[in-house]
Amino acid sequence: MSFTMYTTPWCGYCHRLKSQLDREGITFDIVDIEQDPAAASIVESANNGNQTVPTLVYVDGTAQTNPSIAQVKAKLESLVDPVD
Repeated sequence: MSFTMYTTPWCGYCHRLKSQLDREGITFDIVDIEQDPAAASIVESANNGNQTVPTLVYVDGTAQTNPSIAQVKAKLESLVDPVD
């Protein structure tokens, strides 16, 4: 997995992005921050203390909050094809 999506069950933006990622065949882990207090802390640290979802955290430690599918794809390409 290249990233983890932090989400809540009631988040419409999360459902939309998940559907777009599934259509593109992009695999990822998903964590419900309401069920995992440690995950909520990760989201807060990426969002200035706010529990804003969806928050995606990539294998390189960077994060995106409520990104578009184009932003996710660009980030994944940068992880696969690093510029030297």
